Amino acid sequence: MSESHIPGVLFLCVHNAGRSQMGAGFMRSLGGDNVRVFSGGSEPASKVNPSAVEAMREVGIDIADYVPQKWSMEMLHEVDVVVTMGCGDTCPYIPGKRYVDWPLDDPAGQGVDAVRPIRDQIKTLVETLLAELAVR
Repeated sequence: MSESHIPGVLFLCVHNAGRSQMGAGFMRSLGGDNVRVFSGGSEPASKVNPSAVEAMREVGIDIADYVPQKWSMEMLHEVDVVVTMGCGDTCPYIPGKRYVDWPLDDPAGQGVDAVRPIRDQIKTLVETLLAELAVR
């Protein structure tokens, strides 16, 4: 990658309400302006999971104002890495893109106590991905 290239990462899950929102939140927080962050779902929910919002708030990251959205081909073409989280065949595939699947429990319908360990797993995975992308 050239010095001027800023890598893009797309986080995908079914509802774009929990895992993908937490992943995007950590990526924005930890990667800053050195990474472009997108998130989407195949069947977006009406709002971000309140337990995910609370779990992220506990670590100083506010995802409350983000609105779940459907992924788009434009998003896919903008990124270097697509992180899938439990969407299986409903996640889009474009040859030549790097895909990473994170097999995480779905926080849908879970209380904040159940979401915290998922949040912590996502943070570790985001840190690893940032290191692989050489984002400082």
